[in-house]
Amino acid sequence: MRADLVSDDLWERVVPLLPPAPARRRRHPGRPRVPDRAALAGIMYVLRTGVAWRDVTAESVGCAGVTAWRRLRDWTEAAVWPRLHAALLSELRRADLLDLDDCAVDGSHVRALKRGDHVGPSPVDRGRPGSKHHLIVDRLGTPLAVTLAGGIRHDVTQLLPLLDAVPLIRGLRGRPRRRPRRLYADRGYDFDKYRRLLWKRGIKPLIARRGVAHGSGLGKVHWVVERAFAWLHQFKRHRTRYERRADLHQGLLELACGVICLRRLRTAS
Repeated sequence: MRADLVSDDLWERVVPLLPPAPARRRRHPGRPRVPDRAALAGIMYVLRTGVAWRDVTAESVGCAGVTAWRRLRDWTEAAVWPRLHAALLSELRRADLLDLDDCAVDGSHVRALKRGDHVGPSPVDRGRPGSKHHLIVDRLGTPLAVTLAGGIRHDVTQLLPLLDAVPLIRGLRGRPRRRPRRLYADRGYDFDKYRRLLWKRGIKPLIARRGVAHGSGLGKVHWVVERAFAWLHQFKRHRTRYERRADLHQGLLELACGVICLRRLRTAS
């Protein structure tokens, strides 16, 4: 197994979240189970390089691609990735590396090469099938939540589901946090209805107005979400959607967000 794919600090945080392995049969037990760390290395290899699952071999990463895919399926259904992301966000808050007062949201189109849930004609890609990643980040650009929608869905329709996807972030005494005090967004979110809904949630909307000349100053804060998309799409599996199953693509998105959070912890330590 390639050690650069699954670092010790990542593995230490993942292993407590994994479901127990199924019991082996006494008679005809079959082949020995591939170690979970090797399977995670296969998943990380696909996430980083974007290669097809069939191109992952035991000689290259210590796990066959079909085994890595099955383990991704099982761990996604066991909600391993959102729990990993939430745990790392709590660590960041404990280390005073989160600024939850100011957050920013945006969306990014990706082409979908296969049909499936949350796939639709993309208005920025001549109507080809596509999906859209919706991301909310804190003041420093740390991803707090990411959601998946069809390519034709308007950004503002996914605003409230994206806010609801932010986990309870612990790490300090008192109530856990999940809501920002101020939310920055571009002109795609310029609807008074959603401004009122944000105010009802106790969130001050700072959304650029359509038809107003540039120079509002929101870009000084909003740019961090664009940088976070660049971080997210450094994982080549996210530049184009290959997974037919939306839950598996969502799981890979959440795993990438967890890795980004872990990098922030390493930089500060």
